[in-house]
Amino acid sequence: MLRTSVLLVFLFLICSVTAQVESVAWYCPPCNSSCDDIVFEKAGHCPHCNMELLRQTAEQRAMSLQMRDMTIGFFLQDGVEVLDFAGPMEVFSYAGFNVITIARTREPIKSQGILTIVPDYSIAEAPSVDVLAFFGGGGAGRVSRDAEIIDWIKGQKDVQYHFSVCTGAFFLGEAGLLDGHQATTFHSAIDDLRRRFPKATVLSDVRYVDNGKVITTAGISAGIDGALHFVQKFAGEDAASRIAENMEYDKWRPNEGLVVKSEK
Repeated sequence: MLRTSVLLVFLFLICSVTAQVESVAWYCPPCNSSCDDIVFEKAGHCPHCNMELLRQTAEQRAMSLQMRDMTIGFFLQDGVEVLDFAGPMEVFSYAGFNVITIARTREPIKSQGILTIVPDYSIAEAPSVDVLAFFGGGGAGRVSRDAEIIDWIKGQKDVQYHFSVCTGAFFLGEAGLLDGHQATTFHSAIDDLRRRFPKATVLSDVRYVDNGKVITTAGISAGIDGALHFVQKFAGEDAASRIAENMEYDKWRPNEGLVVKSEK
């Protein structure tokens, strides 16, 4: 009887491993063409669009296609750090997400006093988004205390994920989204985030923290790492690595941050 049980467990493990191996295939990066639906058996280039194929599981492939229908709302405030939002915007754009910009009003704002930005939407007219992202910079501390902004964040019922870079974490903290979670922020703002939001566990010396539905990153360039991790979370490491390579960003290391929960 014992031998039979051991044999059954052994066969189950073999079948499980085999199923996992068989679930991996190669696909064309989503390009809205008929080749999006083709499954390839080996690495190479798509014979239809000549794009290099991605190695993905069936679940990751489904998520890659779904990302084209997901909207990420970038909330920007006057004084926002350029690389805080521009780095992740580059990543999410390459990944196929629909990215829009939102501010308190549609009046032009200045990023670091240099770059003039005209937001796509004001908070009063912004459409529903799947991901809501916040960024640091000179105005983050003041604007994150704006009751109208915080009420707007709390009222976004269709948001599935929250994402922050640098001191953008203070927006999430004020909205209660960091309570009971681990988080990080710009190195010089760690102590202030701990003081203002004692219900959160604030970590230093980590590039990003993924709580499943809430992802916070350290400062400036760390936002690129967090965005690449977000892509990896859905579409797999191959897809994220391809984006990093295309951006010539050789700093990114898969799984370098802290993943508290891997749920999608």
